[in-house]
Amino acid sequence: MKNSTNVLVGLVAALFLFSSSAFTVDQTQFVIVQRLGEIVSVKKQPGMHFKLPIVDNLKYFDNRILTLDWEQPAKFITSENKYMMVDSFVKWRIIDPAKYYVSIKDGGEAAAEDRLSKVVNAGLRAEFGKRTVHDVIAGERGTIMDNLRKRADMEARQIGIQVVDVRLKRVDYAEEISKSVFDRMIAERKRLANQLRSEGSAASEKIRADADKQREVIIAEAYRDAQKTKGEGDATAAAIYNQAYGKNPEFYAFYRSTEAYKNTFKSKSDVMVLDPSSDFFKYMRSPNKK
Repeated sequence: MKNSTNVLVGLVAALFLFSSSAFTVDQTQFVIVQRLGEIVSVKKQPGMHFKLPIVDNLKYFDNRILTLDWEQPAKFITSENKYMMVDSFVKWRIIDPAKYYVSIKDGGEAAAEDRLSKVVNAGLRAEFGKRTVHDVIAGERGTIMDNLRKRADMEARQIGIQVVDVRLKRVDYAEEISKSVFDRMIAERKRLANQLRSEGSAASEKIRADADKQREVIIAEAYRDAQKTKGEGDATAAAIYNQAYGKNPEFYAFYRSTEAYKNTFKSKSDVMVLDPSSDFFKYMRSPNKK
């Protein structure tokens, strides 16, 4: 019975020692093993590891890429003494857990991001201070981000951090000058619109004058051609009349008289006072009478 108790106590003690000395490292973590306040090892490989129970302490750190994103945009001044509002973020991660722990102590990620924020803001101030508004908005935006990343990474490595990327999400005018900028833009657009309207009106008048000129020319040419055609028609008709009259003058005179009778006696109410013996009634009298 006594031997069984001893075995049981031994097993419990062994389990306690094993559980106190064994620990696991996740693939998303670094683990620092401290012994009496001194760093004795850094565990980067995931899996099970061992430490001395009671005397060794563990510190866990995230080895993934983290994001530092400011809640409010910061204000920076350009070489033209114009304030710009800059909204940016930083991607960073721990690459040297021992150096990181010694530099940050128990401040954790908040302390690390505070120091990183100061580094990035100093870099932004330097980059914006030597560039114009156009440069920081469009012209050299990529260069600014690349320079920021290199500068921030160089300083961050002194505390065991790697700066993976720095990005400018938005670069805009400060609120106090935005209105004046927008007013200038509106005035410029109005000026351009008025210029286009003026040019359009001038072009319209020119087109209208040209169209009126062409209209007058076309009408004049059409009238000329019409008069020419009419004259040719009258001449042809006269020639036909003369030819017909020459072949049978009596029949031609009779035809013309019947046309005159037809046009004269169109209405029953027409009244004419003429001598019955006049030449007008020549073909209405007896054919034997002259």
